[in-house]
Amino acid sequence: MALASSAAATSRTTAVGAGAILLWASLALLTTWTGTLPPFQTMALCFAVAFVLSLGKWLARREDIASHLRQPASVWLTGVGGLFGYHFLYFVALKTAPAVEANLINYLWPLLLVLFSALLPGERLRWWHLAGTALGLCGTLVLVTGGGSVSFRPEYTVGYASAFGCAICWAAYSVLSRRFGSVPTDAVGGFCGVTAVLAVPCHLAFERTVSPSPGEWLALLVMGAGPMGIAFFFWDVGMKRGNIKALGGLSYATPLLSTLLLILAGRARLNVGIALACLFIVGGAVLASRDLWARGSGSVSTPPPPRDG
Repeated sequence: MALASSAAATSRTTAVGAGAILLWASLALLTTWTGTLPPFQTMALCFAVAFVLSLGKWLARREDIASHLRQPASVWLTGVGGLFGYHFLYFVALKTAPAVEANLINYLWPLLLVLFSALLPGERLRWWHLAGTALGLCGTLVLVTGGGSVSFRPEYTVGYASAFGCAICWAAYSVLSRRFGSVPTDAVGGFCGVTAVLAVPCHLAFERTVSPSPGEWLALLVMGAGPMGIAFFFWDVGMKRGNIKALGGLSYATPLLSTLLLILAGRARLNVGIALACLFIVGGAVLASRDLWARGSGSVSTPPPPRDG
């Protein structure tokens, strides 16, 4: 009975984590609605929205805000390093390397997430976890390149390194979240606030400020509330109490769903490559999440005892 209850709880929290993947799928479409707004300005405004919404929730419920934010330095370093570090390196990668190659390298993070999860207490890495994420990576390769060739040239080394740094940063942040199981998910609101503040000097140093139009403000508000807001709270729940390896495999659905949304919005066209990518990614996700659906697998992971740093 206890095992069944634990498995059900893991499935529920994994589903919450998968909610982040669904929200992230909308990011590409929403970004097209921000017009010519520079990346770091967009980042600062979106994370500011996420923080303000968190603050509003705390005030409305009369929660102890200090208890959410009073965390060890290691927790803040992990949280802010994950959110700000990932986005900073991602924007650097896109500025210093071709977008196709940069995105491919960046999407190594689900595979690294699965590999890093093996370092956690109580986690076992099985062949289907690796095979599932590998299939997802193959599908992403087909999706991002459109079936064309990829060339890595030495003059873009800085960009490639930044993209790989993205992958390591997000995978490490995600896995380390499990190690801080006693830290409330509300602390993510604080991470968003600091990330917004850190994005401001980056914007001032590298970009020209653009005044958003009413439509762009609406897109920023939706992004800050969804894929650059609540998604990180969902992801925190999934990483702390869900099945990490299943979420790693499911993460490759993000670029696929993102592309499908662009197609529905008339911003992209369906082709054979997308259909093939769909087969790879869906098949990989099913395989990587075998722990959740295989009858009698007995391999549902149990989170380690909470740590507060």
